[in-house]
Amino acid sequence: MQIAYRARDITEAHIVAGLLKANGIETHVGGLYLQGAMGEIGAAGFSNVHVADEDLYAARLLIKEYEASGHTSPAEENSGDKPDSYARWFLLAMAVLALIWLNLR
Repeated sequence: MQIAYRARDITEAHIVAGLLKANGIETHVGGLYLQGAMGEIGAAGFSNVHVADEDLYAARLLIKEYEASGHTSPAEENSGDKPDSYARWFLLAMAVLALIWLNLR
């Protein structure tokens, strides 16, 4: 087996593996159990999509088409500033409440 695709995370690896399986190429996603080793932070670079040696060329052609079509992983789609923004507003609200509480004492 050869590595046909090095994914950023396990979700992206499974998306690409699904694409290849839909086109008749058997795959194996490696690195699934390494994701938890880093806790809640996704372990980048450990997720690979493996294919049989004879399917490597066809798999890479499909992957190239997939990447050229502009598809993004769910992690990239949700990579906006939303979680950070919520955290900032929460901290600001807590600071204001703390100042009010300290002034009332």
